[in-house]
Amino acid sequence: MAAAAGVSAWSVHRIWRAFGLKPHLTEEFKVSPDPQFIEKVRDVVGLYLNPPEAAVVLCVDEKTGIQALDRAAPVLPLMPGTPQRRAHDYRRHGATDLFAALDTASGKVIASMTAPHRAEEFRKFLDLIDKEVPDGLDVRIVLDNVSTHKTAMIQRWRLRHPRFKFHFTPTYSSWMNLVERWFSELTTKRLRRGTHTSVRDLKASINAWTDNWNQDPRPFVWHKSADEIFETMATYLQRIPQTGH
Repeated sequence: MAAAAGVSAWSVHRIWRAFGLKPHLTEEFKVSPDPQFIEKVRDVVGLYLNPPEAAVVLCVDEKTGIQALDRAAPVLPLMPGTPQRRAHDYRRHGATDLFAALDTASGKVIASMTAPHRAEEFRKFLDLIDKEVPDGLDVRIVLDNVSTHKTAMIQRWRLRHPRFKFHFTPTYSSWMNLVERWFSELTTKRLRRGTHTSVRDLKASINAWTDNWNQDPRPFVWHKSADEIFETMATYLQRIPQTGH
């Protein structure tokens, strides 16, 4: 660019920095086609910003296919001037699925690990939540639109547990579910740094990390209102041709 514009490379650098331009970075986005997008955003954001009284708000999701990876060589520890290093090669020793429910008020997490990812496992996790949450509280569940959350089995379970109410995020909007933030913490601070020689070892590691988190939980605070989200999306949609907006 410096050669094409006839200026120095340093001038290009200063202009990019002054305007906050970072051409080396790229990001992906997905526009939700959900016809109830506005209603669902207002519903979920309303729970975050103004939670109902005598109720607990739980963000629920599943992290599927967590693999027990055994590095081909020992992890090299952190040293002055050198970050921790892990071998690129690894051996797989099976996988597990993780259900998690994040309490938006306290930051505490209810977690359970299973093998197959089916409606039956989700029902069992709901039973665990029902056991963990005191009887005097309503339970508001924020979750996505995966089919296992809407089966006839789950519908029957909800009829037997009227204190539970589901609040679905719009399709392709996992960013609205705060438990995804906790999954990111788990991935970057434990799973990517760990070495596991079996699924049993992997489960023990996840349970230990979760127990440690719950000893000093940190809630993830939602800041944006629904209107602020809509304004941001409108700005993006105006720049995308053929969106109909």
